[in-house]
Amino acid sequence: MAEGPLLVSACLAGVPCRYDATARPEPGLLAHVCAGHLIPVCPEMLGGLPCPRPAAEIVEGDGHAVLEGRSRVVDANGRDVTEPFLDGARCCLEIARRYGARGAIFKEGSPSCGYHRLHQGGRIVAGCGVTTALLRRHGIQVVPEAVGLAG
Repeated sequence: MAEGPLLVSACLAGVPCRYDATARPEPGLLAHVCAGHLIPVCPEMLGGLPCPRPAAEIVEGDGHAVLEGRSRVVDANGRDVTEPFLDGARCCLEIARRYGARGAIFKEGSPSCGYHRLHQGGRIVAGCGVTTALLRRHGIQVVPEAVGLAG
C-alpha cells in the first residue's frame, strides 16, 4: 500500500455511519486512526445523506458507470441519490489530496466503497463503488478491508 496516511471507511474505524446506523469495526484499527495513519471517511454522509438512511444500490453497472452518467444510485424507497453519492466521492478525493493520502482501505460491498463486489437487485455482482471508482481514476490505490488490514 502507498506511503503516507490512508483513507479508511469510517464504519471500519467504529463510526456508526452505515445506512442502518451501525459500524463494522475492525480490531486494532482505532489505534491507527488515533496515530494519524488512517483518515476515516464516510462518502455517503460527506455527500449529505442522513444516518440512518434507506439502503442504496447502483442500478446497473458500477461506480464507473455512475461517474460517466450511464447509471444511477437509487435507495430502497426509489429515490435517486446519485448526486449525494457523487458529492461524497468528490469530498473523499479532496480529503485525500489535502492530506496526501495515496491509498484507501474501504468496506467491500458498499455502493460507495465497494472494491470488486456490489449488492444489486438482491444479488452480489462484480464492480466497484462510486468513491472507489473516482479515487482509482485519480491514481489513489484502493483495497478492500480484508487486504488492507492483512498488509
